Amino acid sequence: MNSAHQDLRNDRLIRALRRQDVDCTPVWIMRQAGRYLPEYRATRERAGDFLTLCKTPELACEVTLQPLDRFDLDAAILFSDILTIPDAMGLGLSLNEGEGPRFARPVRTSADVESLIRPDPESDLRYVMDAVRLIRRELNDRVPLIGFSGSPWTLATYMVEGRSSRDFSRVKDMIYREPSTARALLGILSESVSLYLTAQAHAGAQVLMIFDTWGGVLGHAEYRYFSLDPIAQIVEALRADPVAEALPIIVFTKGGGQWLPRIAQIGCDALGCDWTTSLREARRLVQDQVALQGNLDPAVLNASPDKIRSAVADVLADFGPGPGHVFNLGHGVTPGIDPDHVKVLVDSVHDLSRSPS
Repeated sequence: MNSAHQDLRNDRLIRALRRQDVDCTPVWIMRQAGRYLPEYRATRERAGDFLTLCKTPELACEVTLQPLDRFDLDAAILFSDILTIPDAMGLGLSLNEGEGPRFARPVRTSADVESLIRPDPESDLRYVMDAVRLIRRELNDRVPLIGFSGSPWTLATYMVEGRSSRDFSRVKDMIYREPSTARALLGILSESVSLYLTAQAHAGAQVLMIFDTWGGVLGHAEYRYFSLDPIAQIVEALRADPVAEALPIIVFTKGGGQWLPRIAQIGCDALGCDWTTSLREARRLVQDQVALQGNLDPAVLNASPDKIRSAVADVLADFGPGPGHVFNLGHGVTPGIDPDHVKVLVDSVHDLSRSPS
């Protein structure tokens, strides 16, 4: 079902990820379908709860497309949650407003790890694949569709802690006291994420992204062993699949600016950067081997339209001339943002980066 990107009416994102010339810098936004949009809130209310919204392909498709109807974005990103895989492993996921995700059955021992199933994407996670197929059909090649997964380390943090954490004490205790148990868990998750992303590619995703949200909490050596190596295994598995190997892969480690050269060597096409990293410095560090995505501080969207436009100009200037930049926030858009400010952001990226005709 994956058509060549030349069939897309707007292929700026694919071209930028391939470090090819574009008429202007492409832009999409992490969490672009979310609570800041009144239409999203209405659909979520209709769904009844967040998990039902994620697990109903028609509703997931609806909210995926909502921001594209409002803003001139250059990509759609599958509406889903990073915890779909551990949920399908039977850990008893609940998501309640104001307290974040919780698992009724966290993974704490080697026996817990050994009992984990590897979810079959087309049966245990069929709702995600059905959503991908439906979104691709509804997009009708308007813009590319980004599929995604949480990284093994990020998924492990929730599975071991049992909930969101400030200090990650339980999962860090595991990597230092029982590194073999941690490695076994991450091995299962690497296989599961590889299968999941490969299935998304076969269902119609045109770009794949790995969100390593909590890689930045690890020490320097630990990052390589417990976060980057599992991600590298996933990239290798995707490159071995005849469909997935053709798709650009983005890896984003929040708080990982110091490891960009190392991440660039694992075979991905683009690196996400948060707002603590200079794109100019990032380009120097990776020697333009890969594209860069980012990296406006989401808090800037609270500022005036003039300030947003100025901040966009600063990010574009920081990256500088040449191909290989995808504009994004350094993390997800926050719930209280005025949608009109997001429109200013998107339009400013295109206006300020457009090549003179």
